[in-house]
Amino acid sequence: MTPPTPGRLEITGELNIFTAAELRLQLLEALATGTELEVDLAQVGEIDSAGLQLMLAAKREAASRNLDLHFTGHSPAVCEALELLKLSGQLGDPVLLHSPS
Repeated sequence: MTPPTPGRLEITGELNIFTAAELRLQLLEALATGTELEVDLAQVGEIDSAGLQLMLAAKREAASRNLDLHFTGHSPAVCEALELLKLSGQLGDPVLLHSPS
């Protein structure tokens, strides 16, 4: 994960059971600093059910705080997991693949 800038968080590498606890704390911290947060998933190479649960929990937490949370730059791994479990619509963000320039 890259150091957060206000209103933006970039997750790199794995979004899974081994990283979920640390990422949860960083997401909560980022949600506490503003009214809107963009989480860039373009560099996520692996995601599992714990990662998907974290995404859903972050959306719920943001909604409970009346904050806007957007997942962007969905990597192929994230898109595949969202499609497999039919979660794209539940997260409420347009799912767009990141294409390198």
